[in-house]
Amino acid sequence: MADTKCNGWTNYATWRINLEIIGDIEFETHQTAEDIKKIVESVVLDQLPKECWLAYDYAAAFIDQVNFYEIAEYVNENQILA
Repeated sequence: MADTKCNGWTNYATWRINLEIIGDIEFETHQTAEDIKKIVESVVLDQLPKECWLAYDYAAAFIDQVNFYEIAEYVNENQILA
């Protein structure tokens, strides 16, 4: 099996979502993987018009590759403001 890590993250999708969406958020409380996933889906999927089904499907497929547990762990260890 090929090593698919990207810049120390599980894969490209996880790295990119953390870099471009989650990385700019200042969290004050503990976040679960589900919390992070809801944020990402809100930022990405909720912005697409329903008639753009192809773009929606591609975006959803990309999001499905994200390791939200890894992002939540990173947020909880490194980004929660005291």
